[in-house]
Amino acid sequence: MPSSPATAATAVELDQIHHTYAGSVAVESVSLQIRPGELVALLGPSGCGKTTLLRIVAGLMRQSGGQVRIGGEVVDALPTNERGAGIVFQNYALFPHMTVLANVAYGLRARGVAAAEARATAERMLEMVQMSRFAQRHPRELSGGQQQRVALARTLAVQPRVLLLDEPFAALDKNLRLDMQIEIRRIQRELGITTILVTHDQEEAMSMADRIAVMHAGRVEQFDTPEAIYDRPASLFVATFIGTANLLPGRLAREGEAGFAVDCDGGGRLPLAEAQPCSRVGAVVLAARPEHLALGAPAADALPATVEMVLPLGPSLVYELRLPGGTTAKVTQPRTAEQPRFEAGQAVGLRLRQGSPASVFAG
Repeated sequence: MPSSPATAATAVELDQIHHTYAGSVAVESVSLQIRPGELVALLGPSGCGKTTLLRIVAGLMRQSGGQVRIGGEVVDALPTNERGAGIVFQNYALFPHMTVLANVAYGLRARGVAAAEARATAERMLEMVQMSRFAQRHPRELSGGQQQRVALARTLAVQPRVLLLDEPFAALDKNLRLDMQIEIRRIQRELGITTILVTHDQEEAMSMADRIAVMHAGRVEQFDTPEAIYDRPASLFVATFIGTANLLPGRLAREGEAGFAVDCDGGGRLPLAEAQPCSRVGAVVLAARPEHLALGAPAADALPATVEMVLPLGPSLVYELRLPGGTTAKVTQPRTAEQPRFEAGQAVGLRLRQGSPASVFAG
């Protein structure tokens, strides 16, 4: 019986990967070091280069420059079937005339594995993805989620060193998508297999990945944990692409020996404990998440604002504010008896919540 993928988790290294297509740059100078057993998401809008990068790792495309290493071995000259990378496509690519069991066993049989061993492995993989009772059905008799499980089982049956997932949940409805995200994450952790997930869905990436490479226009803007990307975005693009961010233009100034403040364009000053990633005084844009801001009575150390709308959202209240100069901001606060509630038309003061991060970018 072949060994489990969990016996040898494999690192993947992308070193200065560059690729041009039809005269335009699809991927530009991408370097990533993916740890053994890690799930990394390539996240970004359509056309940012994430699928191109995945196809380069799989060997379905040859890059214009740079190297791909899997398990420390340069694989650029190897065909797809010799790289040890298994890929689950968005459309699942199951053979319609074969049963579920035959689909899962196909890759093994194509590699010369004896029929009995291929069948035993396929049965074990179907049990892992909870599809054993569908072994004799055909793909047309399965739901989208069931087809996805079969495609995953077929890929894992050949025991790849690296699992590649290309927008695997795009065709599923919201509830089923969440179920499959949990299931694939469970299987990935159980096997300890190094996995690269391509997605344009930020919630999917934030909930599933150990680390995320946020891509934009062929480049990686930031490669870090979901928490770091959310709380400490490295660029204005990351701040606006991930989650919701209030953007407040102004000028950064020193305040005291160690602190900073932003003098907002519409009036008012917002003190900051630090100003990362830009600590250069001058024109800036401050990015702050709605939950990182706090409302209170108007005060000299707070931005003046007017409440335009209050939206109850479960345990929270979402405020839409109008700042001087016409800038709008959203603030999320807990809906508790201890927390004062403000009403539409009321004048308030806007501050950073104590201990909350805010990011400052050169204007």
